[in-house]
Amino acid sequence: MNRKIFASLALGLSTLALSSCAALGGGGDKGGDTRYVARDVNTLYIAANDRLERKQYPIAAALFDEVERQHPYSPWARRAQLMSAFSYYMGGKYNESIQSARRFLAIHPGNKDAPYAYYLIGLSYYEQISDVSRDQKVTQQALAALGEVRRRYPTSRYAADATLKLDLLNDHLAGKEMEIGRFYQRRSLWLASALRFREVVDKFDTTTHTPEALFRLTESYLAMGVPEEAKKAAAVLGANYPGNEWYERAYKLMQKKAPSA
Repeated sequence: MNRKIFASLALGLSTLALSSCAALGGGGDKGGDTRYVARDVNTLYIAANDRLERKQYPIAAALFDEVERQHPYSPWARRAQLMSAFSYYMGGKYNESIQSARRFLAIHPGNKDAPYAYYLIGLSYYEQISDVSRDQKVTQQALAALGEVRRRYPTSRYAADATLKLDLLNDHLAGKEMEIGRFYQRRSLWLASALRFREVVDKFDTTTHTPEALFRLTESYLAMGVPEEAKKAAAVLGANYPGNEWYERAYKLMQKKAPSA
């Protein structure tokens, strides 16, 4: 995650609002500042920003939410929505961050900060990704959200990082397919394993898992008694990854199991 991007945006949103009211100095609130008390928008926003700067993220988020709730028609409400999403994200409340960012987009779809809101949604999903042994639904959600950033805003400051994370996500999903394929291999379920490895080769061919997937595909086809298909997989492996350890293993396996294929 590029936290410099977050910091610069948060600073920009906060400074924009605070520049007109710095003299108020309402950030020294010592406690209880999330209680429902009708306050002017400047005081509320400054208190929220003060908590954010102190890294008291849950309180900051609650105060930014109060800005929106108490002053829904103020220009500050728009900024507060996004700052709330940011605060929730920094506090590890990713679902709440997603909800706040989506609410911002629903109300202000054409706002200049919409790219950041989409990016924040993607990262909130990204931070929740578990290892490949778990269900990958959230990985798919992160993939879709970050894909939106790249598709909608290819020239934005967030597109490069979104693209990098998309590559990592695809690698993660390919790793899940590999794990399942190896599981089937260990149980001699060769057709099932071949389908999983073929999925990696067809859908995730730019990931780090592709050479092993082609080797495992060669293994599975040989075990199924279709050496011609095994030869094709090994040939693709050799053409695209010459000198790779997986190709060397595939070559030796073909020489041993199907030298005349």
